[in-house]
Amino acid sequence: MHQISVSGLDVDVVRKDIRNLHLGIYPPKGRVRVAAPLRVDDEAVRLAVISKLGWIKRQRNKFLGQERPSAREYVYRESHYYFGHRYLLNIIECEGSSWVAIRNKTTLDLYVPKDSELAKREQILDAWYRKELKAQIPSLIERWETIFEVKVAHWGVRKMKTKWGSCNPKTCRIWLNLELAKKPVQCLEYIIVHEMAHLLEPDHNDRFKNLMNRFMPQWRSVRDELNQAPLGICSMNRGRVGG
Repeated sequence: MHQISVSGLDVDVVRKDIRNLHLGIYPPKGRVRVAAPLRVDDEAVRLAVISKLGWIKRQRNKFLGQERPSAREYVYRESHYYFGHRYLLNIIECEGSSWVAIRNKTTLDLYVPKDSELAKREQILDAWYRKELKAQIPSLIERWETIFEVKVAHWGVRKMKTKWGSCNPKTCRIWLNLELAKKPVQCLEYIIVHEMAHLLEPDHNDRFKNLMNRFMPQWRSVRDELNQAPLGICSMNRGRVGG
């Protein structure tokens, strides 16, 4: 990866074995990154970025004006989310095993060892989120495998800083962001559909959009809901430049 300057804007350029040039705007301050085909030189990248300067500025302004979640401290009555619902954290010190339980519509009980530090509490809650998210995924993948007539060979959950999901069409493997456990279930389903559509079309081109329009007509509204929500990891905007 190297960096070029375009109209006073620093742009990270990464060359890959891909067909089209992709432009991404990343949180929290709107970092600009271009994934370019091997055959495309820096001058072509520069021209492509110039053609999108208005869009880049609008996306960066959205990031700067977006509400940001405060750093989690895992303390009593702190807000945490579970599939789109807000709960107040209740810390319960205990002996033996640690666990998490939803007590009622407003309270999330976190059982932790006595005098546990932030890192330990985060680890316990993350493990619970991972288990809950993994329980939701198989039925959604199975449903959309039938609709798309494709097969997901492998899937997994991990923390990601700039993506809600990723896909490797060659190995039919998809990864999903752990933060999706905090979002409404329709957001999880949208990301699964998005990544599975890439098994049929790797690029974000018209064919990809047509697949999304055909099988999930409301995908844009769900995407906007996911990207605008001020909880968890910040959103990312991506686009394709050129043909």
